[in-house]
Amino acid sequence: LACEGRSAGGILIGRAITERPDLWACAVPEVGVLNVLRGEYSSHGKSQNDEYGALDNINEFFALMESDALLHIQKGTKYPAVFVRSGMNDARVVPWMPAKFAAVLQNSSSSNKPVLLYVNYGNGHFTSDVDVIFKEFTDMISFSLWQVGHPTFKMTE
Repeated sequence: LACEGRSAGGILIGRAITERPDLWACAVPEVGVLNVLRGEYSSHGKSQNDEYGALDNINEFFALMESDALLHIQKGTKYPAVFVRSGMNDARVVPWMPAKFAAVLQNSSSSNKPVLLYVNYGNGHFTSDVDVIFKEFTDMISFSLWQVGHPTFKMTE
């Protein structure tokens, strides 16, 4: 199986692969909220508290901990291949969040599957540049097809 999610969908994708890494061949979190517990310390500050929860509310704090993908990465676990995408000029999901997730996953996974970080230095959360959209979509789909074993991407001996 392959999974993909964008922005707040990164919470779902991050937790899906940290909760049941054995189910996934690959994952593609795009500009994903992968460290939701630290969201209040991002450029948005507390503006997302109504949607995600607040650190100063004990019940919401524990919900944030449970939904934070970064906190659930365990060293030595066989994680699926992951293609993490980020935008350097992203005003919605700060670029350190996906980058931090990718770095910790690279350091922790024992599967020898690739964990790639793609950073678009010219765009952010969205772009209207159709060429960029098609290039990034092609990269993500190609990565996914390669990791799920599509015949087009099989290596010949």
